[in-house]
Amino acid sequence: MIERFDIPEALADAAAAATVSALAAGIAARGRGRLVVTGGRSPGAVYDRLAKADLDWGQVDITLSDERFVPVTDPASNEGLVRSRLLTGQAVAAHFVPLMREAPSAAAAADLAEAEVAALAAFDMTLLGMGPDGHVASLIPGAEGLEAAMGPDGARFCLGFDEAIGDPPCPRITLTLAALLQSQAIIILIAGPEKRWVIERAMAGADLPVRALLTQARVPVRVLWTP
Repeated sequence: MIERFDIPEALADAAAAATVSALAAGIAARGRGRLVVTGGRSPGAVYDRLAKADLDWGQVDITLSDERFVPVTDPASNEGLVRSRLLTGQAVAAHFVPLMREAPSAAAAADLAEAEVAALAAFDMTLLGMGPDGHVASLIPGAEGLEAAMGPDGARFCLGFDEAIGDPPCPRITLTLAALLQSQAIIILIAGPEKRWVIERAMAGADLPVRALLTQARVPVRVLWTP
């Protein structure tokens, strides 16, 4: 399940190639491709490659796996990363559905994003990172309300956590596990020996959010790793 790449550039090439192939298949099958992307440090090089990819980006819808409840101009904003690294070049033509909305709370923002995000399913590809605590999206251990977000067949696509969680600690909006499982394929991007150890712990039975993805049989999951 863990695919090793000796250099980050090779990992980014593989992730970008798989994403383009999945989106092209979605466009061919139903006229549109649907992509879920992530924030953090892992995906930037992948986004640089996607932005240059020869694809009918005007027929692609993109949303986020999760978002911090901060302005898009904040360095912690996942939307800010996507706009600066992915929605450029040829990919500027893609249609972006944000999770961050003008709302008084993360929970209220999730309510506003719900219908638009749900309308995108099923997703052709979902790109995820993973934290050292085994979280994916903002399904973070210890978050109040995590159990509701982790149900594999839940009714909601988006949920908001109004408490400050994660690193940096702040309110967050996340796709639920049920939403992530509305994907044709999932790629988890990790780097360093510590992240590989987390994956191995999860596969061995540790109760970490990423385990729910690694042990389900509904959606194929690839873990791309560079030391």
